[in-house]
Amino acid sequence: MLYEISVENIKCGGCANSIRSKLGELEGVDSVEVDVENGIVKADAGEGLRDKLTASLLKMGYPETGTAEGIAAAKAKAKSFVSCAVGRISQ
Repeated sequence: MLYEISVENIKCGGCANSIRSKLGELEGVDSVEVDVENGIVKADAGEGLRDKLTASLLKMGYPETGTAEGIAAAKAKAKSFVSCAVGRISQ
């Protein structure tokens, strides 16, 4: 099943690399594509895994668009900064 999730805080290829790597480790995920320009994550994964995907994205600092506000949004932005840096190092 193809899931298309609009997320916040994707800024560069480092972010995309981190997202592809972490989501690709999840059981049932066959492939992950990241559209940096539009902030879209596409994952080919087993049925019923959308919540697991969005939870993993949030944990990395890339919440689904419109789901994080105030302090939660600030925390997500800080986490995404670290995730981005790790992704750049891994490239």
